[in-house]
Amino acid sequence: MYTTVTGNSVQEAKQWLCKNELVAIPTETVYGLAANAFNAEAVQKIFSVKQRPLSNPLILHVANKDTLQALVTHLPDTAVELLKAFSPGPLTLLLNKNAKVPSVVNAGLDKVAVRIPNHQLTLNLLENLSFPLAAPSANPFGYISPTSAEHVYFQLNTKIPYILDGGFCSNGVESTVVGFNNDTPVIYRLGMITKEDIESVCGVCEINKNHVVTESPGMLPYHYSPHTPLIITDNIQEALQNYPLQNTGIITVSSLINNVPVSNQRCLSLSGNINEAARNLYRYLIELDRLQLSVIIAERLPDKGLGTTLNERLEKAAAKNILK
Repeated sequence: MYTTVTGNSVQEAKQWLCKNELVAIPTETVYGLAANAFNAEAVQKIFSVKQRPLSNPLILHVANKDTLQALVTHLPDTAVELLKAFSPGPLTLLLNKNAKVPSVVNAGLDKVAVRIPNHQLTLNLLENLSFPLAAPSANPFGYISPTSAEHVYFQLNTKIPYILDGGFCSNGVESTVVGFNNDTPVIYRLGMITKEDIESVCGVCEINKNHVVTESPGMLPYHYSPHTPLIITDNIQEALQNYPLQNTGIITVSSLINNVPVSNQRCLSLSGNINEAARNLYRYLIELDRLQLSVIIAERLPDKGLGTTLNERLEKAAAKNILK
């Protein structure tokens, strides 16, 4: 057990990582649980702390394109174009790895997921390390991804020595994972970068249809789940008829509900801003989950662009209860 410390010292984070300990790091998407990717023992600690299956591959975080390219055998021309357009940022590339990457990082697969995060503290950290960081989200396996240092502390206190506090994540939803079929980009996990965004750069983009859950991070049938049962609906008022109002949590898209206690409600964006909705989704799920309500009812978003990503996150969060 550790006395978990929260701070904004890149040097302290570096010291722990160089000792092959775990550090929670901020990114623009969610907080990651980071370890020296070149040290198999350190990477194993990630799986142990998260209670994550070893068959579920991790994402490598690097400081720049040159470091990324040094970890893979080939960088397709389309990948270069996507890096120019979206990195640093919420883009993860699924590429053939070389011998530098330990097999524990990517579950012994041929491909590895790599990205350049867009958070200055973490970029500073990466630039001061001689190794990339393996870093899934900094939460117990299957639970809601953390978007603040406080969320990490609430979930992993005493389990890690240090949390690098970079404030609230500016995006709030995980990166988009993109692989390649020859030179055609293929989305393996929906994220902040939409299919339409990728098509605006490449002209074409496919969605992975194989559904092999070990092929890429983020492909399990359930994830991001609160402990409180979660229901998704197109009609909040209709769904509310089946539950006691005083013990029901509500997540709405752009308006509040009159007959539900205000303390039990969270509106993703009163102005209907989809990026604000993304920033707030995990934060509000965590807040409502802590209230120990009987149920959380979430309103489905318009199913287009980033709304499709957020709906997918809600569906996976709700699936845990369905699949029990």
